[in-house]
Amino acid sequence: MKFAVITHVPHKPVKDSFFAYEPYVREMNLWFKYIDEVEIVAPIVSGEISKIDAAYRHENIHFNEIPSIEFTSLKKAFISILKIPVILAKIYNICKRADHIHLRCPGNIGLLGCLVQVFFPKKTKTAKYAGNWDPLSKQPLSYRFQKWLLNNTFFTKSMQVLVYGEWKEQSRNIKSFFTATYYESDKHDIDDKVLAKKETIFDNEAQKKFLFIGTLSEGKRPLLSAKIILQLLKKGYNVRLDIYGEGKERDVIHKFVKENNMEKHITLHGNTSGDVIKSAYTNAHFLLFLSKSEGWPKVIAEAMFWGCLPISTHVSCIPYMLDYGKRGAVVEANTDKIISVLENYFLDSNKYYKEVKNAMIWSRQFTMEKFDKEISYLVK
Repeated sequence: MKFAVITHVPHKPVKDSFFAYEPYVREMNLWFKYIDEVEIVAPIVSGEISKIDAAYRHENIHFNEIPSIEFTSLKKAFISILKIPVILAKIYNICKRADHIHLRCPGNIGLLGCLVQVFFPKKTKTAKYAGNWDPLSKQPLSYRFQKWLLNNTFFTKSMQVLVYGEWKEQSRNIKSFFTATYYESDKHDIDDKVLAKKETIFDNEAQKKFLFIGTLSEGKRPLLSAKIILQLLKKGYNVRLDIYGEGKERDVIHKFVKENNMEKHITLHGNTSGDVIKSAYTNAHFLLFLSKSEGWPKVIAEAMFWGCLPISTHVSCIPYMLDYGKRGAVVEANTDKIISVLENYFLDSNKYYKEVKNAMIWSRQFTMEKFDKEISYLVK
């Protein structure tokens, strides 16, 4: 089988390998296990390989470079429009050769792939829509158009569209899906040993530990997490926040921490390994994840797997993941309201442990073994 991947994800070539964002690559390597020949259509960027990059594992990969496009300014939009015919032609030729067309959406390249796939109604196709599929959410026009086209069975045929969450009134193209990080073998290290570390939440003098994990961008609201810690400190609670990730907001958060003399209570760790993150989950009581928009936020599922209770906003499939407040708290992005929710947990051990255990049971369904098995059904 010749498998074509159309994606906006930037790639870094190193000798005969191609590196890209590790969670995406890890997933694609599962797809590639069942494929004879892979053709990837994606942009190439320069730069050093980072801790969050990984390489594909397949002996028969053909890489087809295309220019990246963006519309963040008038000049960039004009240049991008000039590039589009060349990109469309390359995507068309790759799709023509392929037995299976796989689109990664949403994104500018995914949008072009959505248009091209219309001309191949009989070919087997899948699309991974990694963004917010909520039909009622406010999103850019390009995202809404991709969702409409993928959901439309007149223009989009022979397609399975993998989306996060369960939504009403969707076409037969749409398939509720998930993602995974951990294996069945990881489960043995949970339960009593991990839960014992959470008991300190009910000790007034012991430290209550919080995590933020993700890109330090305005949309993920890491600064709001830091502000919540400041208010908890002012109320006399012994708390700390560990922040993992990089992004444009790092300097803003660092300045906030320094101005409020919170160096002993908030630490910015940057990007780090999966083992370090796993240890952080097992030692923390709460994950603060107050993002404006998400697809399937894997950090929430990961935190739940290790008994770290999520406090998160009502976006995308997060209410579904948290069972509308039975596996963590779904909150407004309001400091006072979030602190009130946290104080209820501090005072009610039954509530906290019940939700932690519910979260662990639910999250541990979605292992890499199950993920692998579900992918195998899509390509056979």
